[in-house]
Amino acid sequence: MFRRSILKSPAELRAMRAAGTVTAAALAEARGLIAVGATPLELDAAAERVILDHGGRSNFQLEPGYRHTLCVSVDDDVVHGIPGDRPFRPGDLVSVDGGAEVDGWNGDAAFSVVLDDPDRPDVVAARRELVRVAELGLWTGIATLASARHLNEVGGAIEDAILAEADAPGGTGRQYGILLDYVGHGIGRRMHEEPPVFNYRVDRRGPAVKPGLVVAIEPMIVAGSIETFVRDDGWTVTTADGSDAAHVEHSVAVHADGIWVLTAEDGGAAGLAPFGVTPVPIP
Repeated sequence: MFRRSILKSPAELRAMRAAGTVTAAALAEARGLIAVGATPLELDAAAERVILDHGGRSNFQLEPGYRHTLCVSVDDDVVHGIPGDRPFRPGDLVSVDGGAEVDGWNGDAAFSVVLDDPDRPDVVAARRELVRVAELGLWTGIATLASARHLNEVGGAIEDAILAEADAPGGTGRQYGILLDYVGHGIGRRMHEEPPVFNYRVDRRGPAVKPGLVVAIEPMIVAGSIETFVRDDGWTVTTADGSDAAHVEHSVAVHADGIWVLTAEDGGAAGLAPFGVTPVPIP
């Protein structure tokens, strides 16, 4: 069980909306700059400007020992990649993770994209399929949260959705891996709070899903082995076999009338529509 104080009051949920909105704006700015020849450091600087212009601050910079606004991970780097000055190349799979703190409340989100490469269409297609499956897992998890009685139903639904893709009609038949060592989390006054949010089925139900619960759901999906290691920089998590990885994430609030995706510009309407779920703004 998680502490009752982790549940946010209606007023606290309303206060969290700004952090989600600023996080979404910062990541949208970074996404718009991803192109062959651009650098992770350029994305990092642009996201920081957006956060500061909106009266917030980077919550990633509040993590001990980390001085950047974003984590930018490329190809076989899964998460926590430190922005550098190596330009993006054709065909790169780029995962961007970031968050903002506004008035003491936090938002956290991530996305993955694949750059065009006319010389390697098969590589681009495979990487975009990996990103699609990761996004399917994310939105399946968010949609499940809307009706779940217990939080760990989310992880079971994510796992089922991703594993089913191997046998889906017209699919690639590829079995994707779900990282076990890195999971989602609660979010609020701190970026990382209880409870953990698993991306796979576990043998316990987890906390009850109640109004006031706010969680960051973040599947990390790989095209090969789920074994990873941390690079010498002490941060970057990388697949041990060099396979590609995708990371996607949103912060989601449960309230008395439904759910609202705090870090999506539309509250999650587009992502949830295929599941027949309509997000409800926090009153």
